[in-house]
Amino acid sequence: MARFRTWVGIALAGTLCVSLAGCSSTGGKRAEDARKAAAERGKSAVTTPRWTFAMVTHSGDGDTFWDIVQSGAEEATAKDNINFLYSHDDEAQQQAQLVDAAVDKKVDGLIVTLAKPDAMKAAVARAVAAGIPVVTVNSGSAESRAFGALTHIGQDETVAGQAVGEELNRRDRTNAVCVLHEQGNVGHEQRCAGLAETFDGRVQNLYVTGTNMPDVQSSLEAKLQADPDIDAVVTLGAPFADTAVKAKRAAGSDAEIDTFDLNAKVVAGLADGTLGFAVDQQPYLQGYEAVDLLWLYRYNADVLGGGKPVLTGPQIITRDQAAELAEYTRRGTR
Repeated sequence: MARFRTWVGIALAGTLCVSLAGCSSTGGKRAEDARKAAAERGKSAVTTPRWTFAMVTHSGDGDTFWDIVQSGAEEATAKDNINFLYSHDDEAQQQAQLVDAAVDKKVDGLIVTLAKPDAMKAAVARAVAAGIPVVTVNSGSAESRAFGALTHIGQDETVAGQAVGEELNRRDRTNAVCVLHEQGNVGHEQRCAGLAETFDGRVQNLYVTGTNMPDVQSSLEAKLQADPDIDAVVTLGAPFADTAVKAKRAAGSDAEIDTFDLNAKVVAGLADGTLGFAVDQQPYLQGYEAVDLLWLYRYNADVLGGGKPVLTGPQIITRDQAAELAEYTRRGTR
């Protein structure tokens, strides 16, 4: 497999390979076959206690990124003999109420995102006070430890933004638009701020209503028409990359479209040159490792990270790696 440019240490990559029961396709297939065989026999893959873990995210309806996170979590729960409860809401107050509901159910472990940490602080505190171990995932790495979580799993959003800025420099871009599709999401702000830190050119933030794709397209189209010197558009989620491509065409712009996160369309766009590059934070791994780390804590009082986030990205993915990833995006794990 070709090397990916990655900011994740080789030592961590080795650790994660072990955690995922082997990095070879053969080993992965054996593990999958074993899990399916156990399920078909009506038996658990393990004989440890049957704990209940809840995951509560800030996902909106139909967000394919979170489908991948959930898929990873469900794979780990099948292996670890976990009863898994998943819920989500893109409104922070509603998400906090879902956390409260999980606490009321006296779950054995909680996985939560902190896209809007101020709104989530009290709910997470109630979980910790109730003796429920908490792992944060994806968003809120800066607040995770202060809120009492065991660890945080995801990418450092500022570092990810910095990686994008440096990649744009390598591509000789000079005028970039960073498209923020969810106002108030601290991770999104950190990505664009990190981009501005390392990018040698100009960065403009464009706020759009991410739940309204026609609005996203028209807003970006207007921006590109108003400033024909824009030569790079960075979207902060895979579903928005395709919309950005449509806006570019409608505006008659020559800007390169780049994006955070992967899905099948993004990989196809990388392969045919419609997209320049993508930033992968490995959402499947975030869900999988969150469950595994809670299980390890319940089973053996193990904690990873040493008080620091467990990083799953960023990886800069270009056309050179697109063919390698197509298999995984088709099956919904990348």
